Amino acid sequence: MPPTVVVVSTGGTIAMRPDPATGKLVPAVSGDELVEMLRWPEAPPLELDDFARVPSFDVHGELALSLSRRVLVHSARGVGVVLAHGTDTMEETVYMIDRLLPPDVPPVVLTGAQRGADERDADGPRNFRDAVRVAASEEARGCGAMIVFAGEIHPAREARKVHTSALRAFDSPGYGPVVHADADKVVFQRRPERRPPLPVPERLAAVDLIRLYAGSDSRFIRVSVESGARAIVLEGTGRGNANEQVIDGVREAVAAGVPVVVCSRCLSGRVEPVYGRGGGRDLAEAGALFAGDLAGPKARVLLQLALGAGLDAAAALAGEAG
Repeated sequence: MPPTVVVVSTGGTIAMRPDPATGKLVPAVSGDELVEMLRWPEAPPLELDDFARVPSFDVHGELALSLSRRVLVHSARGVGVVLAHGTDTMEETVYMIDRLLPPDVPPVVLTGAQRGADERDADGPRNFRDAVRVAASEEARGCGAMIVFAGEIHPAREARKVHTSALRAFDSPGYGPVVHADADKVVFQRRPERRPPLPVPERLAAVDLIRLYAGSDSRFIRVSVESGARAIVLEGTGRGNANEQVIDGVREAVAAGVPVVVCSRCLSGRVEPVYGRGGGRDLAEAGALFAGDLAGPKARVLLQLALGAGLDAAAALAGEAG
């Protein structure tokens, strides 16, 4: 029987055990062992792809792009994909995959755990079962890439990790989940809005993310430009504000041909060029672009993909910001 779902394993806490020598949690569980942990005789047919065994804070750059390509290959076969992934950077990986995934294909579902595989009350098996159910669901077709965690399903664009250790690690601030996994059912509350896919770049562009704070200045912006960043994402305060010292750096970056994109460091809400005296209106006049309600880490991924594929930053943002 052909597989209904392909399980791509990358490591993360769901696949971690304590190292006998150090006691540190390290990736140690194979894809086969993950499936055995399900203890689910009625599971749909699964195919295993042991892609990597790394913590998610090491899933970035070329590894993240290679992982996205692997998922696209499986998706093109017309099967759902479950990606076992660490939680730290899961929101970035899910968004990268979603921005490359064609419409009207089975879903790609990322899941993981907050507790190691050997803990007595490990949350990984339940999350994994829910993820397989969603990936095999015909109703989820066309929903793109999503995160399944603690019985909730969050779309790629909105999902954020909101707690360091709680079992309910993810949320979609300002929106809420699109689906709940209820026992053996997948219950949709709304369908995620999706954008047309971007071309798959040969490599990711270098993009820096800078979080502003009270008293920020232009030092980090200048270092980014001098070190070769192709674009800069600023997580401004509130509606997307900075101060007059930051404005000077933005003006210099834009003049040097480095796009600057403004997001908010707040968990929900939109950025708008409203305030003066170094605020958002002054950022816009200095040449900065505004990313609506897109979170900073995801705006960075968007620019990595778009600039890497030879697209213009402003064009990539057009229609993306919700």
